[in-house]
Amino acid sequence: MSADPRLSINQATIKHADLATALRVTAEAGIQAIGLWREPVNEVGLDTAARMLADSGLRFTTHCRGGFFTLPDGAARMAALDENRRAIEETATLAASGAAGSTAVLVLVAGGLPEGSRDLIGARERVRDAIGILAPEAKAAGVTLAIEPLHPMYASDRAVVSTLGQALDIAADFDADVVGAAVDTFHIWWDPQVLDQIARAGRDGRIATYQVCDWKTPLAEDVLLSRHYTGDGVIDFASLTRAVIDTGYDRDIEVEIFNAEIWADDPAHVVRRTAETFGAAISPHL
Repeated sequence: MSADPRLSINQATIKHADLATALRVTAEAGIQAIGLWREPVNEVGLDTAARMLADSGLRFTTHCRGGFFTLPDGAARMAALDENRRAIEETATLAASGAAGSTAVLVLVAGGLPEGSRDLIGARERVRDAIGILAPEAKAAGVTLAIEPLHPMYASDRAVVSTLGQALDIAADFDADVVGAAVDTFHIWWDPQVLDQIARAGRDGRIATYQVCDWKTPLAEDVLLSRHYTGDGVIDFASLTRAVIDTGYDRDIEVEIFNAEIWADDPAHVVRRTAETFGAAISPHL
């Protein structure tokens, strides 16, 4: 069975594969696109990574990740902003190196509560402020900043932005081609407002990327590693995917899985299995 032409492998799904391996097994599986992570790119250097991506013939869909904006004013916050500036540069370079149809999307994880803080509202405002600083630089580079809401169980340590509505409220302050949202099924499937918010995101031109994986309980001891192949859990991909497609979203769709057992598997097998499960759970609704 050939892979769906809109499937993109997010590199986190084969986390322990280096960049060369990730590119090779993705292309060999007949998959046409890949989303990269900063760490493997920086291991080889940006220029080398860009050449490797170009040689692979793959489209580039997203770069992960920027963000972590909730720190109070000071040296650590300035360092975080500088790191995001480097991520913007990487995203633009990689998007220019990918095959036709590549997109310059930098996924942003907002960051959790600073040490000792209980000020959730204030932390969220610092996310808005940081994006306001970076938005002109992203625009100049041709990069879209994609705010990714994370499931509320991550609000304390990873992302004070928990719903698609919250992400869109922040994005609304900026041009749609500069700041959008990452729609990730793992994080938003539970939200009673999710279909309305997907429609809103579509009307506003804010869906920068659509990412899929499944939710199954019991969760792993480390809840970060609780993602599963599409179709192995309880998420209603039919309604979510149709809602996204009904907005006119026509970009690639990434599978992003954090799961220790999947990471321990052979990357080539993981990629093939990802294509099979995507074909069964997602493709019928495209």
